[in-house]
Amino acid sequence: MARARLLLVLAVSLLLVLGLARPASCEPHLPVVVPVTKDTQTSLYTIPFHDGATLVLDTAGPLVWTTCQPDHIPAALACTSPTCKLANAFPFPGCRASSSGSSCPANSHDKCTVYPCNPVTVACAPGDLSHTRFVANTTDGRNPVRQVSVKALAACISPRDDKMLLEKLPVGSAGMAGLAGTGLALPAQVAASQGLPADKAKFLLCLPRGSAGGPGVAILGSGGPLYLLAGQPEDYTRSLQYTPLVVTRKDHPSYYVSVKSIAVDNAAVPEKALATGRVVLCTRTPYTLLRRDVYRPFAAAFEAALAKQIPRAKKTKKPPVKPFTLCYEAASLANTLSGYLVPTVTLAMEGGGKWALAGSNSMVDVKPGTACLAFVEMPGVKAGDGSAPAVIVGGFQMENFVLQFDLEKKRLGFFRLPVSTQCSRFNFTRTG
Repeated sequence: MARARLLLVLAVSLLLVLGLARPASCEPHLPVVVPVTKDTQTSLYTIPFHDGATLVLDTAGPLVWTTCQPDHIPAALACTSPTCKLANAFPFPGCRASSSGSSCPANSHDKCTVYPCNPVTVACAPGDLSHTRFVANTTDGRNPVRQVSVKALAACISPRDDKMLLEKLPVGSAGMAGLAGTGLALPAQVAASQGLPADKAKFLLCLPRGSAGGPGVAILGSGGPLYLLAGQPEDYTRSLQYTPLVVTRKDHPSYYVSVKSIAVDNAAVPEKALATGRVVLCTRTPYTLLRRDVYRPFAAAFEAALAKQIPRAKKTKKPPVKPFTLCYEAASLANTLSGYLVPTVTLAMEGGGKWALAGSNSMVDVKPGTACLAFVEMPGVKAGDGSAPAVIVGGFQMENFVLQFDLEKKRLGFFRLPVSTQCSRFNFTRTG
């Protein structure tokens, strides 16, 4: 943790020297707000970047990377520079060795090369660190206030690699916006541009259910406040429960939390399975993945609890629809404002908070007349394999939750919005 903090502070100090961290507005501590859209084809979440292009949000991404613009300005960095080393500190498995590693001799003046990766296809390509601008608005938590242009460093990929690196990303995407707790991820760069110390950065996500209801919202720089139309004048960040963010691997920038138990109504998954691997949050995973030794008792507990709660559901099970294994005839399930009336799934978090998932976050309509349990057995991972997470919480289970990532206090704040409102209720009408 100390090493990561040192790297973060060092990186932003360099950004200040390079002139990338000047305040973007006359209110230096006013956070930045951007709309978050869910792409229905890929189930990935995007934010606007520039000229109609978008970037895909990745909570595990250590960098911002984009296709090169015609007027892009490469940063004059040697492969031995601390910024270059930071940009290559978290190589994606399968990517070639970075230029800041053994291939970069001491005192070398070779140009810095970085290797951004598409985590969906696991394709990587070499690129330059370049100066870019991220156009957004400041916010008072209720509305956008005024437009700002945030200077940032982004890995820029050559046009010859565009097609390969953008494959299976949403149409119109120009790259990815990493949100990890690193000095070159978007939260730290926005915080620096707003005059905030990098180690005090926060950001807030409120992911939307889909495009039909409008965009969700991300607040970068101070992680709030957040007011939504149906809940005025309530600031939803005041309702957050907190759990520690856990550093599990120094070479992996993902956000891990500790889950003490998973309960399906009154039946709990064995805690021993959760003790290895911990739990990671990942916006690029559509649905929550559970390691085999967690998924199988969880699915059995859900099936038993649902059959007890609604006996006819046992008789109306439908064939599995990949990647799901428990599917039901939708007509056999009662529908409520909180989604299908099914057993509540509750994650008991370290610190005492409870992440409760009602039917709207646990069941998904996969085709007309068929609803499936929106949890998937983690593929290719053996039961009890401590090198893999016990659970990867996917985007579907985060939707319509207020999630505040506090990098200063190393904690995650979470709150399930009331059924009367949604993340898509933020008022994006600018007041300034």
